[in-house]
Parts: sequence; C-alpha cells; structure tokens
Amino acid sequence: MNSNKKALITGATSGIGKSTAYALAKEGISLILTGRRKERLTELKTEIESKYKVEIKLLSFDIRDAKDTENAWNTLPLEWKNIDFLINNAGLAAGLDLLQDGDPNDWNQMIDTNIKGILNISQLVMPQMVERKTGHIINIGSTAGKETYAKGAVYCATKHAVEALTQGMRLDMLPYGVKVTGVCPGLVETEF
Repeated sequence: MNSNKKALITGATSGIGKSTAYALAKEGISLILTGRRKERLTELKTEIESKYKVEIKLLSFDIRDAKDTENAWNTLPLEWKNIDFLINNAGLAAGLDLLQDGDPNDWNQMIDTNIKGILNISQLVMPQMVERKTGHIINIGSTAGKETYAKGAVYCATKHAVEALTQGMRLDMLPYGVKVTGVCPGLVETEF
C-alpha cells in the first residue's frame, strides 16, 4: 500500500480522469481530485472511499483561470502539496466546424483548457517536485496531437501543443529527476 504517495488529477469528474482516480486508489495512493463540478467530485470521493482506504482531497475550480487555480492550490495543507504524480487530464473539444466557420468562443475554451490549464496547475506543482528531486508528471494528450482531422483544426492544434509542452517539460525536469510522460489515447468512450 502506497498511502504516503499523493496524486493530483485534473478533470477527475468523468472519463479518463475518473478511471485514473479509481486505478490509483486501488494502489493505495492518496488523491487530490479536481474539476469544475463540485457535486460530481463529492460523488466520486464517496464512491472511491466506499471501495478503497485512501485519503482524498477535493479542489473545485476552473483550470482555465490561473488565479482560480492558484487560490484552490493554496487551500491545500502543506503536507498535501508534496505531489508524487500530477496527471494533467482536464481537456475538451468544443465545436465541430470548418475553421472558417468556427466560433472563437469555442477556440478560446479549448486553448484555455487544453493548453493553459496544464500550464496553470503545472507551474504550481513543479517547484516542489524540483525541490524534492522526485515526481512524475503525466500529460494526457490525444492521437489528435499526432494527426489532424477535418473540422478539428483548433482541437488538434491544442493537442499538438500538449505534445510540445510534454517534450519541453521533460527537458526542463530532466536535471531534477522528475519524470514527464505523455499519453495519447485514441477514441475513448466518455461523455466527451
């Protein structure tokens, strides 16, 4: 049982984030579950605690907003800030239009969630990993970050950015022994 290990999962209320929470809880890893939907976070916490003996903290905030992310992070007790695993899972696709017909609001939502979200939380977690010279960051990308498809130009661009951020983070963290991994799933059955 790894009860001394802690993982922070963004976008934990559904899909890959929710499945990851269950998988890590099964291994005895304490969890910090984040998402915008507080009621879903609470339900997930109750479900996991009914099956596994792990400690769980919830942070409900909008990862697109750097200040909101920082404020949520600052509510964590100091001992919970020693994150062993950061799983940057929060992401979304909005709109399914040809680029020339696209809605800039959809573009901004995808850019702010899929790119800035990773930056907002990673910048808060990475310094303590650097200081401890340990940790593992896992960025959830997509096969859309490798290949582009019709009516998905902006989403694909954001997932290409996740791939670039992963490679850049890996280079930045290498001297400190912090691992950085990219996972690029294909089509997954989620509400997304």
